[in-house]
Amino acid sequence: MNERQYIMSLIAEGEHQQQDFKYKISDAVKLAKSVSAFANTDGGRLLIGVRDDGHVSGVRSEEEIFMMHAAAYKYCRPSASIKFDTYHVDGRTLVIATVPPSEHKPVKAFSEDGRHRAYIRVADENIVASPVHLAIWREQQASQGMLTAYDEAEQQLLSAVAFRSRQTLNQIVRRSHLPRARAVTLLARLVRYGLVEMSLCDHQFLFTLVE
Repeated sequence: MNERQYIMSLIAEGEHQQQDFKYKISDAVKLAKSVSAFANTDGGRLLIGVRDDGHVSGVRSEEEIFMMHAAAYKYCRPSASIKFDTYHVDGRTLVIATVPPSEHKPVKAFSEDGRHRAYIRVADENIVASPVHLAIWREQQASQGMLTAYDEAEQQLLSAVAFRSRQTLNQIVRRSHLPRARAVTLLARLVRYGLVEMSLCDHQFLFTLVE
């Protein structure tokens, strides 16, 4: 398979959980969101110089390539691992930026307001990670042991989750009558060990008790 065939086969896949198209790189901060999302989920690749409709427009300048590097190494904390490969198709240059899943989650990106936020990749979108995701990653980094018994707080939280299917974090916190930080930590543990399921609907994370 030559370069053109390879690139066209990738473009034919469209945008999905592990692939994103970028027409041009005009803002390293925005690109950092995609890097963060891939690093915090299953990894993925950015096809830079490809329009949303799959048309190969090409990378126009060395400045764009510089911004790609900046997105990975300057605007992400910790710096994300990223590999850049250059291809030539029909007289145009495009770049594939491959981002593996990070072993040190969360990878956070600078946002427009100057704050750092972690993103995850859901289908073809980059979504701000919820407090529960952050708590799950903290536990994973701390290598905490499995939940083996329920205390009163955990029972309160489970009862709150069971009250209604598909509730938001705020609804569960209110129903549990637990301090928010404690509720988030316990909910993250229940999600991590498969007792509660977390899903996305209309850009809101919802939680359901696994039966």
